[in-house]
Amino acid sequence: MISMEPHVARSCLTALSHLRLPLALFLAILAPAAAAAQDGVVKAQHGDWQVVCKQPPPGSKNEVCALVQSVTAEDRNNVGLTVYFQKFSNGTRVLRIFAPLGVLLPPGLGLKIDDKDVGNAPFLRCHNFACYAQVVAEEPLIERLKTGKTAVFILFQTEEAGIGIPISLAGFAQALSALN
Repeated sequence: MISMEPHVARSCLTALSHLRLPLALFLAILAPAAAAAQDGVVKAQHGDWQVVCKQPPPGSKNEVCALVQSVTAEDRNNVGLTVYFQKFSNGTRVLRIFAPLGVLLPPGLGLKIDDKDVGNAPFLRCHNFACYAQVVAEEPLIERLKTGKTAVFILFQTEEAGIGIPISLAGFAQALSALN
């Protein structure tokens, strides 16, 4: 479990509503230009989560699949997230969140599930299309994602202004079963 600073929870603005982004935008955010040319295919839809698969990389037999949900704040169309959950062949499960450029990096990205603080993760890297935070998803976090209703990811554009972006967890458990 990762720790969460108390000010993150107080700064969360949970009243933002969200809209789904098209798959094409997800692919543009997720991959550099060369990789974006490869088509991802939506294999299944479970609630608000898509199972998106791409052709296997060279030397591999298995396609690469992930659970994906993209949202944007209704009143701030330039503030959105793409949440990407993937299980690697070695069994490691990763939760990767892509945020827009211009986020304040030091506080990292906070997470609440059903109004309970879960923790925060540092931003690892920024590309020319997004910055991303990533955590290895251990069983307690996965159980919360499977049984929860809403996850709120909290990012900062300034030290005083946390923006909470809600992600629906409807269908996550079913999508995860389809991923395994």
